[in-house]
Amino acid sequence: MKFGVVVFPGTWSDCDFHYVIGEVLQQPVKYVWHRDRNLAEFDCIILPGGFSYGDYLRAGAIAGRSPVVEALPEFVARGGFVLGSCNGFQILCEAGLLPGALMRNECLQYRCQSTYLVVENVDTPFTRGMRQGQVLKMPISHGEGKFHADPEVLETLKQRHQVVLRYATEDGRVTRAANPNGSLENIAGIVSDEGTVFGLMPHPERAAEAAMGGTDGLMIFHSLLGSLVEDGSFLKR
Repeated sequence: MKFGVVVFPGTWSDCDFHYVIGEVLQQPVKYVWHRDRNLAEFDCIILPGGFSYGDYLRAGAIAGRSPVVEALPEFVARGGFVLGSCNGFQILCEAGLLPGALMRNECLQYRCQSTYLVVENVDTPFTRGMRQGQVLKMPISHGEGKFHADPEVLETLKQRHQVVLRYATEDGRVTRAANPNGSLENIAGIVSDEGTVFGLMPHPERAAEAAMGGTDGLMIFHSLLGSLVEDGSFLKR
């Protein structure tokens, strides 16, 4: 499986993702410049965290209209996967590839801390290797991570099981105190209706080695890689 890690002016998690995919997971990976439109050689595109274009206007607003992001619908239509973390999640929402929006943290503070996440949907390519109700530990680092959606959109997300991760306590309870940014119903990550576009505010690339405090972030990549092994039609591409 070949990964492409997008580089926007102002991103800083691109190197972390590249290292984890190439060195830890031993998968082929390349950087993709934000002006590139040709994604034909890749199977999964990563939109990393950071401050793309300096977060001018609002987080992810300009990047959501960049050439590489404009090429993503066609990439997804041909069977590609997209993973957006932190600023990448904001970009996906700004581009309309995921519903909802990421707003200023309710506390009006930048939050950089470890969080616990409970897995709600294991029927996605990104979570197939996990257990329903499993608790993961990953760090967050953002000032605009409060997920918001209109009531109708939220209801659709829940009915279609598009809510993948929620902020929770260490034992998996979804509580107000476990919510670090005021996200609606503790939502930390959602997936597209087709299941091929995944956005989350936590940083899986920062939870990929024991020396960094844990390896729960690798489960997302292992799930994705495992799902491809099961998908013969994809392997034939």
